[in-house]
Amino acid sequence: MTENYYKWHSPNLGKEFEMLVFGDKGFPLLLFPTSMGRYYESKDRGLIDAISWFINEGRVKVYCPDSIDASSWYNKNISPEHRAFNHTCYDKLLTEEILPRMESETGLNRIAAAGCSFGGYHAANFAFRHPAKVSYLFSLSGVLDIRSRLDGYYDDNVYYNNPTDFMPGNQDADLWRMGIILGVADSDVTRSQNENLSGILAAKNISHWLDIRPNTSHDWPVWREMLPHYLSLIK
Repeated sequence: MTENYYKWHSPNLGKEFEMLVFGDKGFPLLLFPTSMGRYYESKDRGLIDAISWFINEGRVKVYCPDSIDASSWYNKNISPEHRAFNHTCYDKLLTEEILPRMESETGLNRIAAAGCSFGGYHAANFAFRHPAKVSYLFSLSGVLDIRSRLDGYYDDNVYYNNPTDFMPGNQDADLWRMGIILGVADSDVTRSQNENLSGILAAKNISHWLDIRPNTSHDWPVWREMLPHYLSLIK
């Protein structure tokens, strides 16, 4: 399969940023790494191999950006306010630097967002913040409430990057036309968070699928099963 490596200076982060892209054409998929994972994690962990048929058949073109979790939500050496601010800069990188590339290369102006564990947080947060740009959300064992990373601190940057908080009041019409799957293992540490967000979506009559996989746990084997299944549902 075609694999391309990109590195550039990000004006939003003020530093170099890296990304891998798999495939020549197809529906654009923004695939986030897990907590503090790197842009090559999905390849190294076999997730790209698990969806290789969709890439080779030109069904999807997969963009794997780096994370800055070590500089944002997971950085205990800076203030919680700074952690939340840094993530807001990351969101600007996604919307201003990566989305335009995806649109230009695929000719489509709406994408799919996916990720596992903390990558599921990134996918869900991005999709719900920018529903006009996202047709499908596939959150796999997603962490959907990040307040535990902030030592009790709270401000607007926290609120608008925490789906559990901002989704109850989110009335963007594009949410009701997004294909949403919250996949989670039955013994998953994030199961309660996924069930809570599913309840929020149900209360708003937003169609979605809470996919609880039996006899599974929060780990790569179930994610390698989930993602090909979810990609097969893209129309």
